[in-house]
Amino acid sequence: MIRAKPGERTFGRMALAAICAASCLVSAAAQAQKMPANFVYLRDVDPTIIQDIRYAGSNNFVGRPLRGYEAAECVVKREVGALLKSVQEELALQNLSLKMFDCYRPTRAAADMVAWSRDGKETPAQKRYNPAFSKADLFRLGYIAERSGHSTGAALDLTLVDLKADNSATFDPSKDYGNCIANVDLRAPDGSVDMGTGYDCSDVKSHTSAKSITAAQRRWRERLVMVMARRGFVNYSKEWWHFSLPGVGGQAYDFPITPRK
Repeated sequence: MIRAKPGERTFGRMALAAICAASCLVSAAAQAQKMPANFVYLRDVDPTIIQDIRYAGSNNFVGRPLRGYEAAECVVKREVGALLKSVQEELALQNLSLKMFDCYRPTRAAADMVAWSRDGKETPAQKRYNPAFSKADLFRLGYIAERSGHSTGAALDLTLVDLKADNSATFDPSKDYGNCIANVDLRAPDGSVDMGTGYDCSDVKSHTSAKSITAAQRRWRERLVMVMARRGFVNYSKEWWHFSLPGVGGQAYDFPITPRK
């Protein structure tokens, strides 16, 4: 073994310290990542679009805010925001509105979902979102993925709101609601039209073309798909609420969703 001289040992310690310091700076920079210039707050594009960003609170299948959601704000790529504004303008003529459940999703939040699905624990409140099977099956069945289109800023979760209806009912975390495929009067309130299931319901009834929904629920789903398709958005067949814009995705991001300034 070749031993270092005293001076060389001191230099080695200094070099190691410098490397550690540089590594810490890189880590801090990653944590401080800012929203890229091609992303916008949807509220700045069209403040009339209703927002109920579920992963910023406890009204979701995990039961707590997901990592990276520091504010309940819909963030999207600029071109996506412009198209949503166009959708909203058409819906306004029919006394309807879009309601956003999720938009851009930091990659750390997607990883948070995967870790949750594999932690071996499941509360009755969480079970409401996947009544037919265990949450451990969500990954295998395609309801949770390691890589999400949401992280590119080109995927959205949304629904329709009838502005003439009474949408005043709010979520009560202490209430024992029915599961996500129960009758609308028993489910946790969404403040939106009845699409046949609640949002984030991992069940075959959530498949856009499910046969087990009523004619009225099917018409609402078809209406949503149609108005989004006219702007180029494509629906995910297993989730009536999920839409993406082909060609706009690309890189996945991990900047946190912070309050608007």
